[in-house]
Amino acid sequence: MNAITGFYYKGVAIAGSRLAEGAALLLLRIALAGVFWRSGQTKVLEGSFLKIDPSQYDLFRSEFSGLPLDPAIAVPLTTFSEHFFPALLLFGLATRLSAGALLVMTLVIQIFVFPDAWWPVHSLWAAMAAILIVRGGGLFSLDALIARMRTK
Repeated sequence: MNAITGFYYKGVAIAGSRLAEGAALLLLRIALAGVFWRSGQTKVLEGSFLKIDPSQYDLFRSEFSGLPLDPAIAVPLTTFSEHFFPALLLFGLATRLSAGALLVMTLVIQIFVFPDAWWPVHSLWAAMAAILIVRGGGLFSLDALIARMRTK
């Protein structure tokens, strides 16, 4: 084995380690959570904790009129979901459930609100959520900590 091949295999071993995977999954959780958290922040009054901006009801009635839910239900549900599930993702708690919920939200947005945004945006969100559903939160998550505590 020459030096280049050895260097390559060492790099592959490092990239495939639990530590590297945990770091990548942490970054993925932060990235996906950030997308939905920022969206949720646009729905609340600045400086408040989950106090819904009343203008959101009109926005959902007009621009998001394709949603199959009444704005009286859709606005609070969306606002809560865009804060709750990203917070869980950030900590890596119930990662698969949270990523699944955000995947469902992505599909609802794709189908009923912005059907032309699949390729540039929603496909990435769906892929991110799918990876978290399949792989879980990784080494740096509360899910992993709880799993370690359960096996002791």
